[in-house]
Amino acid sequence: MATLQVSVVSAEGSIFEGEAKFVALPGEGGELGILPRHTPLITRIKPGAVRIERADNGEEEFVFVAGGILEVQPGTVTVLADTAIRGHDLDEAKANEAKRLAEDAMKNAKSDIDFAKAQGEFAAMAAQIAAIRKFRGK
Repeated sequence: MATLQVSVVSAEGSIFEGEAKFVALPGEGGELGILPRHTPLITRIKPGAVRIERADNGEEEFVFVAGGILEVQPGTVTVLADTAIRGHDLDEAKANEAKRLAEDAMKNAKSDIDFAKAQGEFAAMAAQIAAIRKFRGK
């Protein structure tokens, strides 16, 4: 059975390293599904869930990424994430509060730069909340 070597890393360190049968994640142009021997690819990724079907036990690993870069080679998938959080470490209450604060910041923005920064934070928190709900089956 062909597998992929998958690495998910962020500035904080390695989040996942291992063999996988399949990887799915939010690419810049839409949802990407990657199987062994995939065509080489480099693309930006949007905030959302990275789902990794492990080769050893068939279980699904789940990681939230706040954006970053994806590199695919025929036997390797590397996700370089701005921020990455393991699914079981996600906190919906904190994400909802951060989303509310970003909404307030957008309403009170004094410049286009402040608004754009708050809008980016709002989008990342909305994606994180959606990922949490998907991960927990809500």
